[in-house]
Amino acid sequence: QVQLVESGGGLVQPGGSLRLSCAASGNIFSISVMGWYRQGPGNQRELVATVTKGGIINYADAVKGRFTISRDNAETTLSTVYLQMNRLKPDDTAVYYCKAPVLGMDYWGKGTLVTVSS
Repeated sequence: QVQLVESGGGLVQPGGSLRLSCAASGNIFSISVMGWYRQGPGNQRELVATVTKGGIINYADAVKGRFTISRDNAETTLSTVYLQMNRLKPDDTAVYYCKAPVLGMDYWGKGTLVTVSS
């Protein structure tokens, strides 16, 4: 099993920045990819960004150029990912979740709320 804990959410004004963190524990040696997803009010959960153990990165079009996903520097495991969010917009308001698919199961964190409002 894998446990995921997100942190770093909060209230920010439009144009501001936030940095989210996700720390994995448990069977981290089986993690090959971790990602950020979000669910805004009345919306379905959607992909934000993913990063593999080898460093391959994927972004949703809506966040390209504004958000940056990164990972810890460990060579043999992937256990911590970050999401640097810049130039935030009200449409970025959502609960942000961390996900790690491991051995056929999707593990999710409980999420962290990001509110972009003046």
